[in-house]
Amino acid sequence: MGKKEEYLKRLSDGVVEMEEDDVAEACQEYLDAGYPAFDGIMEGLVDGMNRASQLYEEEEYFVTDVLLCSDAMYTGLDILRPHLPDEDGETKKKGVIGVVEGDTHDIGKNLVKIMLETAGFEMTDLGRDVPLQKFVDTAEEKNADMICMSTLMTTTMGGMETVIHMLEEAGLREQVKVLIGGGPISQKYADKIGADGYSANAVEAVKLAKRLLNIV
Repeated sequence: MGKKEEYLKRLSDGVVEMEEDDVAEACQEYLDAGYPAFDGIMEGLVDGMNRASQLYEEEEYFVTDVLLCSDAMYTGLDILRPHLPDEDGETKKKGVIGVVEGDTHDIGKNLVKIMLETAGFEMTDLGRDVPLQKFVDTAEEKNADMICMSTLMTTTMGGMETVIHMLEEAGLREQVKVLIGGGPISQKYADKIGADGYSANAVEAVKLAKRLLNIV
């Protein structure tokens, strides 16, 4: 394992183990060694957060643990983010993200937002339990390129399809890509309701968004 991989593993482990001080130290050493901030965020900090989310899903971790992991991740982000190459504000793609009405699970959504922002997207976060019309209104107001919706409940999945119909009625469907995700969601469901894409996790969400919006 090369030096860079060792740092990335240390960053990832630091997040999973909720070790803020170690994450901060590792981030600084990683930068001092001349490695790119973007990789440190994606393959280090975010990798750790994905592992923590997995442990939460497997009921090994509680919500309080996940929050401590995210504190460690944010500590690292604060150190690495200023070292990301500057993107021209004009070229930033804009997105609206939120958890659909009736659902308050937002750990996954928060992760996706952080990853998309890190990848250079300008995101408007509507939070959780978002009224469906708000997705459409905000997308129009912000002139958004995409809407990202998530839910962990089968009872609220239908709201995603409703938003797509609302976009059609508002004449916005052509200009806004719709990305969906969450526990009960699948590619099959995305195809069924006419969404542009589905991603199983935060890392895939970034790849998908870039692909749909033709960002190299």
